[in-house]
Amino acid sequence: MQLNANQHIKSGGRKQNNNEKYRHAFPLVFTARPWPSRLIGVVGLGTGSLDNPECLGIFDPHTKSVWIQTSRDSNILWTRGFFGKGNLSRSEPSWHDRQKSSVLTSEEITAQRREARKKFKQERAQALLEAAAQAEAAFAVGQEAPAPVLPSRPAEHLIIPKRPTKDDVLEEDLPKEPTEDLEHLQLTLPEAFFLVWGLGCLTIVDPNTHMPMSLGAVWGSFQNAYSPSPSPSPGLISRLDNPFLINYLVYHHYRSLGWIVKSGTKFCVDILLYKRGPVFSHAEFAILVIPVYENAEDQKSSPFDLPNAGPISWTWLGTINRVNSQVQKTVILTYVVIPSSTSVSSDDRRTPACLSRFSLREVPLKRFIPARMRD
Repeated sequence: MQLNANQHIKSGGRKQNNNEKYRHAFPLVFTARPWPSRLIGVVGLGTGSLDNPECLGIFDPHTKSVWIQTSRDSNILWTRGFFGKGNLSRSEPSWHDRQKSSVLTSEEITAQRREARKKFKQERAQALLEAAAQAEAAFAVGQEAPAPVLPSRPAEHLIIPKRPTKDDVLEEDLPKEPTEDLEHLQLTLPEAFFLVWGLGCLTIVDPNTHMPMSLGAVWGSFQNAYSPSPSPSPGLISRLDNPFLINYLVYHHYRSLGWIVKSGTKFCVDILLYKRGPVFSHAEFAILVIPVYENAEDQKSSPFDLPNAGPISWTWLGTINRVNSQVQKTVILTYVVIPSSTSVSSDDRRTPACLSRFSLREVPLKRFIPARMRD
């Protein structure tokens, strides 16, 4: 009982720390003024201020992402809305903190296991070749072939060293130089554009000129990043079926409803929806984006091969549903209706104003289980 009580205390403390650390849903924070200034509200003036962190990122067209390279900005964007992903971590950019301790990280454990399995396969293949050669030599002289000696499989578990205490730190370890932080926060293009256009708290720098990019430059560069050819054509910006538009539309839709939106590649879907964030609970919904052309001619002339734009196999759909049902996620089919190019003016197609012409339809998909649904 004492152990359970201690576990409950630790769990409660961790939850309280997370509630405090991740209490802000967006990077923009509204700060209330002290009590005397509340009198200003009586005459119609505001009683608070909006804190804009004004983060800075650099556009990388090769990875279709925006890099946040300062620890200050990375910490703000992650703790205030779970934006981005550490390029050296699974989610939270914690590589630098983990390097300071002697505890093996999950990434290091996985790498060691893979290296051990690779070495075992090489040794086994070499042993089989030697056994075959010995068997042929024995058969040539009429002798019985010896039993092959194969290497044993590597242990699947590793001994993880304990975190050192203060007493374990030696005096000669004190003057060591701190580990350089080599990690950056990596934002997807929809995340970055939401921070630029939707919240106005991110400035993106051009990788060539190293100058801040205007909203129009960001809008065009993000669309050109999805060009199927090395040299993007100006006409891609006016295409309403550009993958960036579809991805951003879905991202903006769910973010504006208060959901935390993260990648769903691990579960064979496009995005996952968290109620509060990955540190609080698992994702509740798995979103599969299905583009639908309002005009069939636009699909025929499209230079993009949009996923799920063609006929969907029921076998494939059932597989996705089964995978997500096993992890207690509800699959949502989000249909994005792409407006006809003839119904949107050329000027609107080159600005975010065209996003208002799209429409979304959501269909929940549930797996039929006869034993549970007899009523």
